[in-house]
Amino acid sequence: MDAETLCYLSLHEVAEKLRKREISSQELTKTQLTRIRQANPQLRAYLTVLDDEAQRAASKADAEIGAGRYRGPLHGVPIAVKDLCQTQGILTTCASKVLCDWRPDFSATLVERLEAAGAVMLGKLHMTEFAVGWYHPEIPGPVNPWGANLWPGASSSGSGAATAAGLCFGSIGSDTGGSIRLPSAANGIVGLKPTWGRISRYGVFPLGESLDHLGPMTRSVADAAHMLSVIAGYDPADATSLHAPVEDYAAACQRGVGRLTIGLDEKYLSAASNEVGAAVIEAVRTLERLGAKVNKVTIPDIEGPMAAWIPLCTAETAAAHEAYYPARAADYGPGFRSFLEYGSKVPGKDYAKAYIVREGFATQFQTLFETIDILACASLPESALPAGVIPDDVNALLGPNPLLNFTAPYNLSRNPTLSLPCGKAGVGAPPSLQLVGRLLGEATLIQAGAAFERATQWHEQHPPIHLS
Repeated sequence: MDAETLCYLSLHEVAEKLRKREISSQELTKTQLTRIRQANPQLRAYLTVLDDEAQRAASKADAEIGAGRYRGPLHGVPIAVKDLCQTQGILTTCASKVLCDWRPDFSATLVERLEAAGAVMLGKLHMTEFAVGWYHPEIPGPVNPWGANLWPGASSSGSGAATAAGLCFGSIGSDTGGSIRLPSAANGIVGLKPTWGRISRYGVFPLGESLDHLGPMTRSVADAAHMLSVIAGYDPADATSLHAPVEDYAAACQRGVGRLTIGLDEKYLSAASNEVGAAVIEAVRTLERLGAKVNKVTIPDIEGPMAAWIPLCTAETAAAHEAYYPARAADYGPGFRSFLEYGSKVPGKDYAKAYIVREGFATQFQTLFETIDILACASLPESALPAGVIPDDVNALLGPNPLLNFTAPYNLSRNPTLSLPCGKAGVGAPPSLQLVGRLLGEATLIQAGAAFERATQWHEQHPPIHLS
C-alpha cells in the first residue's frame, strides 16, 4: 500500500489493521510524520510536531498489542489535538505570543483519556489566536488544502486542514460559535460537537466557558464515534461535566434510520447558498429514501440569541484572560485584542440580558424534539469562502453574522451537532450537512450520519495535496 493510500485510510480501518497486526503503529506513525514533514511547510496545520514522543508511543503500542494487551480502536493510531489542549511538558501556545513558551505541568483530561486509550500523539495543531477569528500577525495561519485562496475555517483550522490532508487519523477541535463545524465544512471532513458538558474541558484554555464545546474532527462518522467513546464522560475535575453514562457510539453506526424523524426548516435553510441548500435538501431526501420520516418545522427566531452571543462570549473571554489582559495587551494580535477590549467593557446588565435571551432560546429550541429526532440544516452558508472572509476586528461582528447563523445557535442551546460532507466538491470542499440532535443525542446523530455515509461517497473526497 502506498503512503498516500495509507494516510487516507479511516481511523477505524487502520485500527483493525493494527489489532490484527497487519501493520505496526511504528510504520504507521513514521508514514504520518514523513507526510507532515512534506506537507506542513505549505499547509501550516501543526504548530508543534512531536517526532520523538510519537515514535516512543508507537513502539509502546506495538509491544502492548503484540503481548495481547489491546486497549481498543485508538490503540496505536496517530492523532493530534488543538493547541489550546494542555499537554504536560509540551508547548501549549493557543497560537499567541502571550503563551509562546508555556509548557503546562499537567495534561487536559481529554488528552489523558486519548493517551490511556493508546493513541499516538503526533503534535499540536494550529488555530486562530485563543480560538476566535484572527491569527496573530507574527504566527501565519493554516492554509486550506483545497486551495490557498480559500478560508480554512476558524478556529480549529489546523485540525480541519491536518485531518483533510491526511496528516492525522483524527483530531480534536473546540467550538464556541462554530469552531468545529466551520473548519470541518471548509475542509470537507466530519465534525462532531457534542452536548455541552459531554466532554470535560479541564485543562483546555477557555474562550467562553458557558459556550465552549470540545469534539472530534475526522474523515468519517464512525471515526468520530470511536473518538467520542474515549473522550466523553464525567470528570470530577470539571464541575460542568455531565454525569450521564457514555453510550456505545460505535454500535450506533449500524442502526439505520428507519425509526427517525428528520426536521427541515426551509426558510432557515434559505440563508445558505443555492448550492449548499440544494445539497442539504438532497441529503434529507437520501435519509428519507433510507426510511426516515421528514417533517417541516420552524425553529425559534435566532436574531435575538445571535445578538446575545457577542456580549456573552466577549465578556467570558475577558474573564478568562484576566491574568494577561490588559497587562500584556501588546502581546496580543490586533483582532483578538479588539475582542478582549470589547468584552472588558460589557456592562453586567447587558450580560444578564443576554443570558436571559440565551436561556429562553435554549428552552424553546428543545421543544422541537417533541416531534423530531434530528434537525437538518447547513454547517456553513457557502462551501468555498475567500481566505480573507473574517473582518479585521470585533466591530464587524456586532451586527448580523451570516457565517455563524447555522452554528452559534447550538452553542447557545447546548445541543449536539454533527457536520459531514453532502455533495460534490467544486471550487473548494464539498457542501456540508449539519444534523442537530436533542441534548445527549449524540448516538442518534451518529446513527443518521453513518447511514448517510453508507448510502453516499461524499466523505471519500480528498483535497489535491502536492507534497514537497
